[in-house]
Amino acid sequence: MLELTHDEWLSRAKELDLSGFHHIDGADEPGGGATYAAVSPRDGQVLAQVADGGVAEVDAAVAAARRAFDAGPWPRLAPVDRGRALLRLADLLEERRDSLALTVSLEMGKPITDAYDIELRAAVNTFRFYGQLADKLTDESPRTAPDALALVTREPAGVVGAVVPWNFPLTIASWKVAPALAAGCTVVLKPSENSPLSALRLGRLATEAGLPPGVLNVVTGDGPTAGRAIGLHPDVDVLAFTGSTAVGRHFLHYAADSNLKRVWLELGGKSPNIILPDAPDLEKAAATAAWGIFFNQGEMCTAPSRLLVHTSVAERVTEAIVRRAGELRVGDPLDPATEMGALVGEAHLGRVLDHIGAGTSEGARLRTGGTRTLSDTGGSFLRPTVFDEVDPGMRLAREEIFGPVLSVLTFDDLDEAVALANATEYGLAAGLWTSDLSTAHQVSRALKAGTVWVNCYEEGDLTVPFGGMKQSGNGRDKSAHALEKYTELKTTWIQL
Repeated sequence: MLELTHDEWLSRAKELDLSGFHHIDGADEPGGGATYAAVSPRDGQVLAQVADGGVAEVDAAVAAARRAFDAGPWPRLAPVDRGRALLRLADLLEERRDSLALTVSLEMGKPITDAYDIELRAAVNTFRFYGQLADKLTDESPRTAPDALALVTREPAGVVGAVVPWNFPLTIASWKVAPALAAGCTVVLKPSENSPLSALRLGRLATEAGLPPGVLNVVTGDGPTAGRAIGLHPDVDVLAFTGSTAVGRHFLHYAADSNLKRVWLELGGKSPNIILPDAPDLEKAAATAAWGIFFNQGEMCTAPSRLLVHTSVAERVTEAIVRRAGELRVGDPLDPATEMGALVGEAHLGRVLDHIGAGTSEGARLRTGGTRTLSDTGGSFLRPTVFDEVDPGMRLAREEIFGPVLSVLTFDDLDEAVALANATEYGLAAGLWTSDLSTAHQVSRALKAGTVWVNCYEEGDLTVPFGGMKQSGNGRDKSAHALEKYTELKTTWIQL
């Protein structure tokens, strides 16, 4: 990462011309002229006047994607050639890594070091993974009667609408866009209205990498207007969404009310993190629990927001996490030394503070944090927060907060721990700390979660799938399994 002063970072930000356009059919398009202000949670300053897209802009983007799919070269390219185009896009993301990290940090508040080292690395690696995978998939020819030939082929599903959140704006966009493009689909991407700028840059870079017009389109705007228009559009064949469970329900309704498009959902979470007394290293378990809830300001659907810890070690673990919370450096996202930046905006900060207030009023014990900080900056900063003496029925234990707020619950035996862990409508992720191999296997199978981490948290790579159970959604991002969302199986039976 380039070593820049704060003034140099801000000067670089002013060089980014991202105001007032969508990226449609391979070009920047102004749309209808309506705009809204993209405000940085770092200091409350306006970064750009962003095009506020509606039905007309979505129609134009979908029409471009439809033409590119029905009559353009992209779905008809040899898979190896599609892969090469994605690899060129990965190279461009790598070349512009510092300025893209700056864009992400400014628009959603995460520390510049995390934006560079984690967000951009993930985006680059995702396009490289699917670029390399594009020509590695094979069709099937099942054995049948001697006078017949059966072929089972995977064919691109068509136009994909991808609606993505603000917490990892490039990572999650890449998880949708890269496999869809590798499969031969065309895409209309709608970023969150809180983080539109990095997605617009992705659209420009895709065109620069040589993707044909209409293959990747980016429309900015809010969910109730632009997102709804994509969900209802009869020419969108597949909808991929990451966000809240409440909005996920809307997309299912949109599909039912339009063309019954397939809808793939990665939704909320209230992930349990179970620490048993035989954890191989309690200090490491506590440190990882603290990192997991405070990383990315706690704005993660997989955040281990429910710490379930055995009563015999609960105070020791909790004290270690409280100590780490007090040491954590909360500050300017553009300072490379910052460990926790700003929440995405004032409205979201208010919602998190509301949950904190409810925790106190319901009788949980506030061990540290719970208040905003750095108010003089104009930014949306919150102190890392830990509650213990949390009852399973409290809002703290039931509702997704999406902020740096940890709820500590205790248990006396393993059956109680598993029951507490599964006592949620969500099923995205879970953690388990134990030295016993049998316990690791048995509890992992008993936990109703799409991912279970044992003696670690948030580990993995692109070879493994990611997604949820229950009201955390369906389908999987990452790995070769993601391609299943963007392809159709066709059977061809040839009588010989």
